[in-house]
Amino acid sequence: MKFSILTLFPEFFDCLNNYSIIGRAIKEAKIELETVNIRDFSQNKHGQVDDYSYGGGPGMVMQVGPIYRAIESVKKNNSKVVYLSPKGRVLTQKKLIEYSNLEHLILLNGHYEGIDNRVVENYIDEEISIGDYVLTGAEIPSMVLIDGIARLIPGVLSSEESYSLESHYNGLLEYPQYTRPKEFNGLEVPDVLLSGDHKKIEQYRICQAIRTTLENRPDLIDRSKLSDIEKKYLDYIESERR
Repeated sequence: MKFSILTLFPEFFDCLNNYSIIGRAIKEAKIELETVNIRDFSQNKHGQVDDYSYGGGPGMVMQVGPIYRAIESVKKNNSKVVYLSPKGRVLTQKKLIEYSNLEHLILLNGHYEGIDNRVVENYIDEEISIGDYVLTGAEIPSMVLIDGIARLIPGVLSSEESYSLESHYNGLLEYPQYTRPKEFNGLEVPDVLLSGDHKKIEQYRICQAIRTTLENRPDLIDRSKLSDIEKKYLDYIESERR
C-alpha cells in the first residue's frame, strides 16, 4: 500500500523510516511512504501557499491552487484522498480496516486556520478527525492513520492474532495483560492466567474485556454483536453493579 502525504512539513515524517514496526514495513516494501511539499506547487516566487480569509477573521487560510496541484501530482485512478480535519468524521477501527484494503491513500495535511473550502467540496473523498479536539496541524493525525492502517496490512505484524484480539477490533476493549515477574511489590498476577487451563483463561479474558469496556467505554457495547457467551458475562457483570 502506498501513502502520499501532502504537507508543509515533509521532514516531520522522516522518523517513520526508523520507527519500530512501521520502519520495518517500509524497509520490507509492505508499505510505501511518499511526502509531497505543498509549497512546491505555489506559483508565488516566495512559495506562499496561504492568504487572508475572505470576510475577515483571525489567521491565514491555505489556498486552493497549491493544494489542488499537489493532489493532482500524485493522484491515480485507484487513489483515495483524505483530509485530516477536526470537522471530519471521527476515526474508528472499522474505518482503518476499510482503508487497509486500498492501494493508494493520499493524506492532505492542513495548517493555519485550515484550507480553502473549495478543496473540501471538490477535491477530497473523505474528511477524517482523530478526536474532538484541535491540533496545530494535521501531521500527527496523519501519523495516527498511517500507524493504524499499516499494522493491518498482511505481513506487517507477525500474525492476524496480533491485532484481531486488540481493543476496538471486535467492538470491545482488550482484556488486561500481565508478564513476569509473577509478584511485584505484593501485586500478583491473577491465578487463572498461571493455571495452564486454556478454556478458563479464555473465559477469564472474555469476562475482563467486557468488564473493561463497560467501565471505560460503555458506549461501545452493542448486544446485537456479542456472542452468547459474551452476553452471559455482560449480564453477570451488570448484575454485580446493581
